[in-house]
Amino acid sequence: MATRVRTISTAITSRATTPSPGKLLGGRSVLPSNPRSVLDWVAVVRTGIQTRALDALSETLQISQSEIASALRIPLRTLARRRREGMLNSEESAKVVRLARALSRASLVFEDFTGALHWMKTANDSLNGEAPLSLMDTDIGAEVVLDTLGRIEHGVFA
Repeated sequence: MATRVRTISTAITSRATTPSPGKLLGGRSVLPSNPRSVLDWVAVVRTGIQTRALDALSETLQISQSEIASALRIPLRTLARRRREGMLNSEESAKVVRLARALSRASLVFEDFTGALHWMKTANDSLNGEAPLSLMDTDIGAEVVLDTLGRIEHGVFA
């Protein structure tokens, strides 16, 4: 499995195209369906996603399981229990999908996946000195991150 995740990560980071949130989460082998629209993601989140999606996202972000659990505010004990069960609940799934969607959007805005990764992990003055990754545990934080990406895309930095 780790080899497969590394292969997905390598393919994403070496590709010039923007990775979809689904690809960032491990693709069809991990997701219960192939979401094509924003509303399709609602069903995915409600059903829950496999914990392997967290592995794929962690590998892609080049951060440890502990760091991603911390960023998403999922306690390590809960994550260990979810790993035994194989599935994340809907709330945890929503956090993971939200992060994948934001990372995909950052990649689109920066037109470079490596640049998007760097931006997600780096403190940002327009986010009160917080790294975008650290804000992804809440809807409001993710909204601010996506708004900031929109301002960057349109050349409005302040």
